[in-house]
Amino acid sequence: MATKRPGRARSKHAIPMASIRYVDGSTHDVPFSQLRLKHFTESEPWRRVRSVHGMTHYSGDYACATTGGHVVYESRLELARLLLADFDPAVCGIHAQPCRMVARVDGRVRSHVPDFLLAMRSGTVRVVNVKPASRLDDPKVEQALAWPGRLIERHGWEYEIWSGAERTLVENVRFLAGYRHPGVVPEDEVERAWREVVDGEEMAIAERRLAGDGKPEEARPPLMALLWAGRLTTDLAARPLSGECVLRRRG
Repeated sequence: MATKRPGRARSKHAIPMASIRYVDGSTHDVPFSQLRLKHFTESEPWRRVRSVHGMTHYSGDYACATTGGHVVYESRLELARLLLADFDPAVCGIHAQPCRMVARVDGRVRSHVPDFLLAMRSGTVRVVNVKPASRLDDPKVEQALAWPGRLIERHGWEYEIWSGAERTLVENVRFLAGYRHPGVVPEDEVERAWREVVDGEEMAIAERRLAGDGKPEEARPPLMALLWAGRLTTDLAARPLSGECVLRRRG
């Protein structure tokens, strides 16, 4: 028996694996070549996210409109990427810390937990790692992010290393996220705004018309809800949201 143990140890990680945790407390190990989106149904984040006094990073739970539940994040940068994913109409599913990847890389067993897995309406899957740009030149960080990317892309999924976006875009989406849940703005007000908004007009003009004898700012929430839902669009990267923003109808 002793002569067989080294062989078994060597073969244990010969095949790249993904370990997934589920809400019922179980853990499932799947060969990465067999991994499918269906394996993440009823899954939960690999790590427990806890907030402790004095901790240097910022973590929490985000009430996600896309999933209808909470999605964890471990930094403000992760929260920014999560906001953009929730706002993106191309995204239909979001999993934080979806699995632990284990593979033998250059003779050494390596493990990695990606930050997010995004299910796209196109049918593809995108795995996202969030890392500050200031750390990407660190050889250890570069190596830690490279091998998962090679494995993911060989599997036919997309791989993204995200270090941020235009601040104006992120702050605009963060503001619109206040209107992301149904019922925040009465549905009849949203539908009335949708019927009356003219394609190509400035937001201030639309607000004045919708408000009638009332204050223009009282007509703003339905427009924000329509922007979050993607039924109205405007250039969110060009400037902070204001009355000068030009509204476009979609669909």
